[in-house]
Formats: sequence, structure tokens, C-alpha cells
Amino acid sequence: MFFAHSTDRPDKSDWQPLEKHLSNVADMASVFAGKLGVPSLGEICGLLHDLGKYSEEFQDYLKSAGGVLSPGDAKYVDASKRKGKIDHSSAGAQYLWEVLKQKEPPSHLAGQILALCIASHHSGLIDCLSPDGNDAFNSRIGKDKHKTHTDEVIPKLDVSIQDHVNALLSSQDMEKELSQRLEILLKGEKSLKIKQFMLGFLTRFLFSALIDADRLDSAGRKPAGKPEWTLLIEKLEAHLATFKTRNPIDEIRADISAKCLNFAPSAQGLYQLSVPTGGGKTLSSLRFALHHAQYHKMERIIYVVPYTSIIDQNASVARSVFASIEESGRMVVLEHHSNLTPEKDTEQSKILSENWDAPIVYTTAVQFLETLFSDGTRGARRMHQLANAVIIFDEIQTLPIRMVHIFNNAINFLVENCNSTAVFCTATQPLLDKVDPDKGVAKLSACPRIISSEEEDRFRRLNRVTIEDLCKPEKWCADEVAELALKLLGETGSVLIVVNMKKQARKLFQLLNGRAEQVFHLSTSMCPAHRTNVIDAIKKLLDPDNPKPVICISTQLIEAGVDIDFGSVIRYLAGLDSIAQAAGRCNRNGGRPTGKVLIVNPENENLDKLPDIREAKEKAERVLREFKANPELFDSDRQSPAIMNHYYEYYFYGRSHEMAFPVSGKNLGVKTDILSLLSTNEKAVAAYHRAHNELPPFLLHQSFMTAAKEFEVIDSETEGVIVYYGEEGTRIIGELCAASSHQEKRRLLKEAQRYSVNMFPSEIKMLKEKRALIEVWEGSEIFYLGERYYSEQFGASTDEVADLKIYRF
Repeated sequence: MFFAHSTDRPDKSDWQPLEKHLSNVADMASVFAGKLGVPSLGEICGLLHDLGKYSEEFQDYLKSAGGVLSPGDAKYVDASKRKGKIDHSSAGAQYLWEVLKQKEPPSHLAGQILALCIASHHSGLIDCLSPDGNDAFNSRIGKDKHKTHTDEVIPKLDVSIQDHVNALLSSQDMEKELSQRLEILLKGEKSLKIKQFMLGFLTRFLFSALIDADRLDSAGRKPAGKPEWTLLIEKLEAHLATFKTRNPIDEIRADISAKCLNFAPSAQGLYQLSVPTGGGKTLSSLRFALHHAQYHKMERIIYVVPYTSIIDQNASVARSVFASIEESGRMVVLEHHSNLTPEKDTEQSKILSENWDAPIVYTTAVQFLETLFSDGTRGARRMHQLANAVIIFDEIQTLPIRMVHIFNNAINFLVENCNSTAVFCTATQPLLDKVDPDKGVAKLSACPRIISSEEEDRFRRLNRVTIEDLCKPEKWCADEVAELALKLLGETGSVLIVVNMKKQARKLFQLLNGRAEQVFHLSTSMCPAHRTNVIDAIKKLLDPDNPKPVICISTQLIEAGVDIDFGSVIRYLAGLDSIAQAAGRCNRNGGRPTGKVLIVNPENENLDKLPDIREAKEKAERVLREFKANPELFDSDRQSPAIMNHYYEYYFYGRSHEMAFPVSGKNLGVKTDILSLLSTNEKAVAAYHRAHNELPPFLLHQSFMTAAKEFEVIDSETEGVIVYYGEEGTRIIGELCAASSHQEKRRLLKEAQRYSVNMFPSEIKMLKEKRALIEVWEGSEIFYLGERYYSEQFGASTDEVADLKIYRF
């Protein structure tokens, strides 16, 4: 008997037979790939992904690792030195490519896709062509068969597996499924670049199906069952029925919620929910999503938010609605704040990494984009979960400009091919449907607006705040901003200051702490549980029935989706969309005649490492100057749709050259962009043609791994670190260090999401040098931060901060 996985029991009683593993993975991969209409491709991937494990070399490795072979036995090997070094993923890829490459399309294309998925299932999708034109695909698929064991293992296949493979290869199912999918995938598309991008995404989807099936079976797990949408809807509707209408704002919120409910039976598609700040979109969008998911028999709801602070709030709201269900032991809401498991493909990470298998998932934009574009297998594993899902993008205007085209194409793929519905939520819709169609435009549904423009105008006409531009040529120093805040505190009773950088928030906190009775600081250096406690404490002080003076200094995390209501706001100059979001935290519930929002331009602000904020700030400055010169052009209102449209035209069209995610030639040797690397890869094809005087002998030319690494370098470079915060954080760290079973570790890692902070590589390196990061168990590559490096004022730090004053909530 051949085995797929071993344990430390030499009697092999709990070792998994290879035949069983291949069969299990094939069954699950078939179901996952079936969401895209290509179940047979998923099935054959699963059957052959570990073909190389039939080799004598791999079986001897397992027996040595499991104690069946001992030192001195002729076939014994040092398993610790051989771990991860025996190629068992190339054999299946070579076998399928050799069988299918001789056939006509689409079988030839199927052969390349399947070979890519199988060969890459421990590394992340490999390049077909490298950016310099080298044939990376054939370099891998043409690897020496003595090293891949292909000729050795094919005769050893278990009969049931061989029969299953032969049946699939001799039938027309794979060819028919792929032909039908290609017809839908490429229908009506004129842009060759977008066609190739879609083929690449089909490959990544199938890769995701294989990865998740393999990891689930390795962990002895099965996919979760179907959600009980009816039960969840009953709980939400009962919760909404308790709301009372006290003022005109409540009336409009109720009307928006009703319109979301009425829109739920609409066809699956790409929609816009344009709700002004304070319009109640958190529960209204959830109401739409639940009813829409039930109506179309969809599998999950995924909320994608720009900041972890919104996860804290939105997930907390959802948990309160579904608390009675979760208390019975059924998981409804999953929060995925950060990556705690390493990207490195270890046995532990396979079992413990998150795959979004829950009815309602709250995650960040970084995690979502990593699922679509990142290197390795950790993010890609989740991609198939985006099929047949309702995906709500909260505050879509925060999408980085360089992501526009690859994001648009990815969303079009999910909506048009995966039976998903996407909703762009914001008070200020960006122009994603107005960009270059040859590179990728958001294809909105025929009637995309869930809420009419008249409804939006009705809300805006309530005039809850006035926005004043106090920018001055000499700019504002921190001391002046602090004095302005104290003056406003006396006038309005509460002040929110929103800054662009963490160091600005710390500076203002230090200037104001002690000069007002209650001063708070918020930033992403604080773990989610910490931020939630601070926000809850502030809300108590802002209780309209018993308000207390309070100042909060925050980075921009507070201005998107956080339900909080200050008397006045000071906003450091940024994009007009950010200023509008900050204004949404002022007089949010209309309890005052009007709120006051003041824009100031700080001195000595270097935004070179925050290019999106810098560019948005420059465009806002330009529009605000035009407003001063001729306010009538903008209806004499700094919040009007006219001024926002003007701002977006400058911001989007002035940066159209950045929207394909340009990458410099410094690392690659050629100047290109990620959109090209993931589609036509024309510079690589041209380089190949110059070297060989012919085109590459395969249909997919993408530099998948190169593009993913470039994406990682810029956008997904943080790693989650667990922190000592409060009794719960301390308990979780202690229990994780002592945990033995995989089930217990998974449970604790889910809990640890709320007690983790994302840190950059430079910070990680510095803390490791100071021995301030401790591995929770040997080989896990999951770390917690030393207790003295976490402050209850400022959160995580690269310096010891234990002597800072501690607040308890």
C-alpha cells in the first residue's frame, strides 16, 4: 500500500492511504470547480496532483519520518533533511501535458491549465513565460523524469485511480465543459488583453479548487454545509423591527433599508449602493445580501472593507443579531483581519490557514486582493469561495488607483462566470465604470442603482454639517491644531481629529493629553479588540442623553464605516472623498442644528510613502481652490455631487497611466505592469520571439508568479502578530503556546484575529533582532509580541512602551 501522509505511529494504523487522499481531493475539487462549470477538470487535477508520491523515494521518506525505517536500514533517509525536497508535484503535470498537448484546442489549453495547477500546488502558480521571455513552463514541465519519477510512478497507480483517470481522458466531458466555459468567458469581449486575463483567472480558480481540496483533506476536514438563510433572515428582521423612528434621518434610513429589501430579488450582477454617510448601509446592505442569497440559493456573503476598524464594528453588529445561533455552536460570522499563518507551505499552515468557509465573512480589502493576486497558496486557496457569493465592497472609493483595471477584470470574472453578485457601497462612487474599456472597466448591470439618485439627494439636503476650508499658505503646526481642538471642544462638546499619518496622531495626543478630561488615540497599531474598546468608551461619553467632553485623535481608519457622532471634526487635508467620510462622523444622527467640519493643511507632512493619499490631497487642493474662485459652479456646497464629480475626474483621469499597476524594470529587467503580466505579456512574448524566431508553443503566456511577487512587494507585505491585550489576549497566547491538537489551534487562531496587529517586514525584522517576537510553538512561524512592546495608549511598538500610562475600559 502507498501512503500520502504519515504520523509518528510506526504501525501505520492512522496513516492516510494515497489512493484515499487522491480520491477525496478529486471529489472535493470537482465540487469546487463545478461552481465554474468545469467539474471534470477539478476532478482530474485531484486524482493526479500527488502522482509523484507513488515513488519509492517518497515512500521511503514517509517510512523514515514515521519510524517504520530506522537508521541503519538500507532505505532509511534523514527525513528532516529531505522534507520538502522530494518532487511529487511534477509527475502528474508531465503526464497530463504529454497526453493533451498533441490534441486540438481546447484540449491543448486544458493540458496547460491542468499542468500549471498540479505543478504549482505547493509553490503558487508558476510563470508560463518569465518577463525576459524565458520558457518557464517547459523548463518545469520538461524537468528530468528521473527527478520527477514520472515513468516510475505511472505503472504503480492504484487500479481505481488509473481507471478513473482513463475514463475522464477518454470521455469528452473535459473538452465540452471547457468549450462551454470559454464561450461564456470570452463572449463579446474585443480586447485581447482582457481575454487573456480571463483565461488566467480561470486557471487561478481551478488552482484554488485544487489547493483547498488538498488542504481540507490533509486536515481531515470537509466543507461546511449550506447556510440556513431563512433562519438568519428571521433573526435580522426581528432585530430591525425593534428600531424606532425618532427624526427625519431615521425615516430615510428606514426607507433605504426597505428599498434594499425590495431590490433583493433582482438578477445576480454588479450593483451600486450609494448611501450618504450615516444612511444605515451596514444593516441595509446586510438585509439585501441575506434576501438576495436566499432568493438565488447562494453560498455565502463576503463583506470587504478597507480598514480592520470597520470589521470590528460591522462584525460586532452582525454577531449581536445572530448571537443566539452562534451560542448554539454554529458559526455564522467569520472575521478575517490578518494573516497569522505563514505563507510558507508547511504542514501546519495547510491545516490552519483560513479558507473563508462560513455563511458571512468580514475581511479587509488587502485580504480580498491577496486572494485574487498574491503569491503562494495561502490567499489563492480562498478564491473559489468567491463564486456563488454576494460580495459587498464597503467604501469602494478607497480602492488603490493602481488596482483599478485588475480589480475591475476580476470582479467581471466573478459576476459573469461565477454566479456572484457584487455591490459597490459608498457615499461617493468612484468612476470604475468610466475607465479604459480595453484594459478593464467595471461592467455594471443594466439598472445598477439600488437606491435612486433622488433618495440620495433627499438625504444630502438635510445639511447636517458645514465644511470650512481653513487651509493657509504658512500651514498649520501641531500646536495650532491642538489649540483649535480645545476651542472647538468648548463650543461643540466633542471633537474628532483625523490625520493622515500615525506619527501625527501620536504627536497630537501627546499635546492634548491632560489638557482635556478625556483624550483618546486610535490607529491600526492597536489590535481590533483594543480599538473596539476605545470606540465603545468614546460612544458612552458621546451619549446624547448624558454627553461628556471628549477629543479623539485618529488615523483615517475611523472615517469609514464607524458609527460614531461628534459635535465637530478637524480633518487634515486629504482627498475630498476622505473629507466627506470624516464629515459623516459629525452630527451623524442630526441631534444638533448643524455640525462643523474644518479642513486644515499641516506643516512638515511627508506623504511620499503614501502616494495615494498624496495624490488625492493634491487633487483636493486644486478643487478647493476652484471652489473659492467660483463657488456657484459647485452649488456653493463643498459636499455637492458637482464638486465630488469634479474631484474624481481629476483624480481618475489624471492618473489613468497608473491604473494597470505599473512595475519598474528595476526588479524584472523590463518595464511593464501587472495587468500585462497577467494577460498578454506582450514584452515577454516579443523577447521569446526574438530568441527563437517563433511564438511560444502554448496558449497561456502569463508571468503568474512574477506578477504575484510584484503585487506582494507593494500591497500585501504585512504579517499578523498576536499581542498581549487584556485578559483575553493573554489567555489566547498562553493557550496557543500549550495547544496540541490541530482543532484547538484552529479555534484559537480564529480568536486571535481580534488580538493581532499587522506589521511591516522592517518592523518584524527589528523586533526579531530585539527578541521581542516569540514563536507560539516551534516551526509554526506564528508569532506573538513581547508584553513590553504593546501600549494601551498607542498599541504595538518597535520600542519598549511598558512605562506608558495604561487605560482600562
